[in-house]
Amino acid sequence: MEAKAHLKYARISPRKVKIVCDLIRGKDTVTARAILMQTPKASSELLLKLLQSAVANAENNHNMDPENLYVSQTYANPGPILKRMRPVGRGRGHRINKRTSHITVVVAEKE
Repeated sequence: MEAKAHLKYARISPRKVKIVCDLIRGKDTVTARAILMQTPKASSELLLKLLQSAVANAENNHNMDPENLYVSQTYANPGPILKRMRPVGRGRGHRINKRTSHITVVVAEKE
């Protein structure tokens, strides 16, 4: 049995989120929470909230024991890109891509 939590349209690049996702994938939830609290990345705060939400979903919706949970999957997919213009020389403009992410955390029980 699995429990999921999704965060859509997060205003952070998926490339930056994937670095922190790789740190917690496969770890038990207590260790993953400790890693996220000590990681000085912008995405660690988002992933910490998402992990707590997934654990709460597992406990309340699927009657799982929160002590036996581990992070089975975590991934960040690209969302829509906000395209902006930045003025440069000679009256021109260059495009600035403001990327978004769809982040998912899946927790499962140890067997």
